[in-house]
Amino acid sequence: MSVITGDCYEKMKGLSSESVDLIYLDPPFFTQKTHTLKTRDNTKEFSFEDTWDSLQDYLKFIKVRLEECYRVLKPTGSIFLHCDKTASHYLRVLLDEVFDMSNFRSEIIWSYKRWSNSKKGLLSSHQTIYFYSKTDDFKFNTIYTDYSPTTNIDQILQERVRDENGKSVYKRNDDGEVILGKEKKGVPLTDVWNIPYLNPKAKERTGYPTQKPILLLEQIIKITTDEGDVVLDPFCGSGTTLVAAKILNRKFIGIDASSDAITLTNERLEQPIKTESLLLQKGEEKYIGRTDEEISILKSIDAIPVQRNSGIDGFLKVNYLGKPISVRIQKQNETLLEARQKLLKSSKTKGCMLMVLVRTQVEEHSLFEIDNDFNKENLLVLDAFDVSIKLWMNNFIDSLGDVSSK
Repeated sequence: MSVITGDCYEKMKGLSSESVDLIYLDPPFFTQKTHTLKTRDNTKEFSFEDTWDSLQDYLKFIKVRLEECYRVLKPTGSIFLHCDKTASHYLRVLLDEVFDMSNFRSEIIWSYKRWSNSKKGLLSSHQTIYFYSKTDDFKFNTIYTDYSPTTNIDQILQERVRDENGKSVYKRNDDGEVILGKEKKGVPLTDVWNIPYLNPKAKERTGYPTQKPILLLEQIIKITTDEGDVVLDPFCGSGTTLVAAKILNRKFIGIDASSDAITLTNERLEQPIKTESLLLQKGEEKYIGRTDEEISILKSIDAIPVQRNSGIDGFLKVNYLGKPISVRIQKQNETLLEARQKLLKSSKTKGCMLMVLVRTQVEEHSLFEIDNDFNKENLLVLDAFDVSIKLWMNNFIDSLGDVSSK
């Protein structure tokens, strides 16, 4: 296990041929920018150059390093090249040239959600990882994932055969009973990986530009290596690949031209910190705090649902004087006045000048009196559809009573 300072092209020449089981590289992306980022306490700034005289110079830089990667990789080994939309199409051509098109295995899409300033065009929310092997005899460990909630599991557990018309039907025994199939482990891992991007407060955050989450590297290492195998990262940066390899009991070699990056890598290896993703552990549904009925109401008034807020259920898609317009839906066992108080309190922290309160229960006191009071607070009270119908019916019944009494 070693961490080396220097140009990976020169340093890989010192490695024996066919000595590495897995190579992951996250090279410059041809962004034509200088990437800088400070640590959370602002005591240190990390940076690296990704500027080139021409695309040809960049591709030459990458190709000679890929050729060294090919040399040091074992016949059973694999390489994963991480890139973004800037030059990914050129990099795949280089990989085809060096590793051969026949050894292309997957184009992995790392999908994530990040806040971004609006701009013309689609919001970028993924990066690409090209997976190639050196030969057909590559090591691969299948990872199984859970079935989709819409999957009919009981049908999957039953064996099928083709009938005389070639149609798939359940396989049955002599008594006509459906035969159960073999044990199912789940769905094999696909080439789209939904792994959250590191948030600014994540414990494993180092302040290094383009730092990747350990969870992403662990998945790559698990599917193509076993314990004791050698993992190489020629552009190790903050050392995420090496930390993941250490956690998974793999040997590792890291190379980077930046002495600051190497220092940071060594520090992380001494005390590995891994941020567990609550989103992956609990699932997205655990973060949804609104009922289907509430979501339906919010959609009916063109509002965006808000999760994990005790006083506000959503915001209208339009603002007023640059401030959001908050929405609250009256809850069960909650009076309209109680709902109003919670909405006012939460809206104050958001600087809302206009608010909307959706009434979901018919109460005895007059809505006219409430309207007069609430209007002074720039608060509009709307009735949910079912409440509107109940009030209409009540008014109709009352009018019939008035007529009969005359």
